[in-house]
Amino acid sequence: MFGRSGMSRTGSFRPENLGQHALAMIGNLCFTMFVVGVLVFTIIAATYEPEDPLFHPSDKITNFLTSTSNATFKSDISVVRTGEDFMTPNQTVVAGFINITDVENLESTPETSSSDCDSDFATKQLDCRDPEVFHLMMKAAIEQFKDIHFYRFGKPVAGSNETSCDMAWRFRPKEGKTAAFYKDYRRFVISRSNNCTVSVVGIGDYHSGVNARKKKKQKPGFEKKSEKSDQGSMPLVVGEVVNDALVNISEGAFSHGKYLIYVGGGDRCKTVNHYLWSFLCALGEAQYLNRTLVMDLTLCLSSIYTNSNQDEEGKDFRFYFDFEHLREAASVLDQDQFWSDWNKWQKKDGLKLHLVEDFRVTPMKLAEVKDTLIMRKFGSVEPDNYWYRVCEGETESVVQRPWHLLWKSRRLLDIVSAIATRLNWDYDSVHIERGEKARNKELWPNLEQDTSPDALLTTLQDKLEDGRHVYIATNEPDISFFDPLKDKYTTHFLDEYKDLWDENSEWYSETTKLNNGIPVEFDGYMRVSVDTEVFLRGKKQIETFNDLTNDCKDGVNTCNTASS
Repeated sequence: MFGRSGMSRTGSFRPENLGQHALAMIGNLCFTMFVVGVLVFTIIAATYEPEDPLFHPSDKITNFLTSTSNATFKSDISVVRTGEDFMTPNQTVVAGFINITDVENLESTPETSSSDCDSDFATKQLDCRDPEVFHLMMKAAIEQFKDIHFYRFGKPVAGSNETSCDMAWRFRPKEGKTAAFYKDYRRFVISRSNNCTVSVVGIGDYHSGVNARKKKKQKPGFEKKSEKSDQGSMPLVVGEVVNDALVNISEGAFSHGKYLIYVGGGDRCKTVNHYLWSFLCALGEAQYLNRTLVMDLTLCLSSIYTNSNQDEEGKDFRFYFDFEHLREAASVLDQDQFWSDWNKWQKKDGLKLHLVEDFRVTPMKLAEVKDTLIMRKFGSVEPDNYWYRVCEGETESVVQRPWHLLWKSRRLLDIVSAIATRLNWDYDSVHIERGEKARNKELWPNLEQDTSPDALLTTLQDKLEDGRHVYIATNEPDISFFDPLKDKYTTHFLDEYKDLWDENSEWYSETTKLNNGIPVEFDGYMRVSVDTEVFLRGKKQIETFNDLTNDCKDGVNTCNTASS
């Protein structure tokens, strides 16, 4: 009517609407950019191939197996951290140690008076089960060993003659950092006078009371009960009788079981780090599939741990790790025992085998397999024949390696306990790295000088008190090199305790029996294992790198990467 155009009638470009139109355009543009970003990210995620860890040095693959602290043991020969290292002490149980007042409260009956005393009291057979004798022995132990806490006393038994009694106890060092408990059993010499008084005149050395070394799961003579204790946990008790002998299985139990076995591969004779990385992958898969892992108890020890500098076959898993605990906590079976039973009952009971020859066949694809045995067979081409390849890729987030199930050998830890006990659990420790690193001035320019006796005396004077017992863990073969330290400290080294693994020792006797009567060498890995564990039980622990030298653990300019 007034000649306005059709466009103007829409009102879309009216001045008052321009702001709203601009906001709408900006919103559409932002949404478009968001969609494009999501699309690009999706394409990258679908096509990205991460760097293969197998092309890293092996110590990078297994780095988290070793201590993340400033430990100075070389990563390729260091002791692998196992389940007991990650256990935290139960503070309720730890706090419930036995005080001498607890023992005194047990003495509710009055002392025997001289009028009731028999004339032959001092000469007749000593009754170690007498409560008075028991209480006296407990008090004597608590008073003598002031750097440990007692948690359980076993009932005394007769010793070697009419004046001795043997008694066992469970304890922890007062300043213990690990969750482990320890067991000791000692011989007490008891004196009796004509007026019917009884006294302890001597306590024997560590594990001298052999008659008190009883089996586990027997009722203790005296134990302080805590109101809230974790009865479901399995505490590590070093010093208990180890029962890791193989157990026979009935035909019915065997035929109704489901099994997983790994065969072949390139993991043989590799480092212990590598072996465990692969073994725990297999154990993790077996647990995921709810199957029994058939494991080879024979090991090949890498040349880096042997005196011959050659790989050595014929080692036993039980020399280094706690098979008894593993068998109780998981479902495992010895390989030789398994094949013997399989050959007897496989045809009779119609047992079937499912063969897998490609590590890329994931455990998830095997979950529905009903056959009695799943056999993973690995080839001869490294690195695709490493067992741990099974746990890579998508499997990594599904199958977890059960580190908590693997503990170090309690026989080796018993040697550690014996050494610490001889030092009354009251010592400091120093690890001194020398050897090849000290000779390599290009990567460690200051290490040799910083670990010389004069430099050590200067550095340690601000870290350790004069007169302290100091355990030195070192790869220096000539320990006389450290003689100047004796002017200020009482020094101790691993070889000072050779009697703990010589032919007269418990360790020698038990491992020889385990090895079908053939003596077992205390090899390089055992030495490093014991040396490390004794070091870690020191009240103060001084490391080479960071504490004694400013050189980096892995060479020049690697300090930041080593700590990451």
